[in-house]
Amino acid sequence: MRDTQLLLDGLVLTGVGIGFVFVFLTLLVASMTLMSLLLRRLASDPLPLVTPKPASPLSDTELVAVISTAVHRYRRHKRR
Repeated sequence: MRDTQLLLDGLVLTGVGIGFVFVFLTLLVASMTLMSLLLRRLASDPLPLVTPKPASPLSDTELVAVISTAVHRYRRHKRR
């Protein structure tokens, strides 16, 4: 009799725990959905992205020369 009562108490406790988790997760999903809808209504239109222009644009040949010099100096320094 005692073992049966302990087993039933364990099953009841398990059911209560599963029910609590189910209710909590349901409320969590509902609140996240409501917040998402609210933020979509309140959010303004996104600002257009402006790409900054370089202050002093290098031509392709100058850029290749600068990169080549940097690679050459790096390799020379690495040998030492």
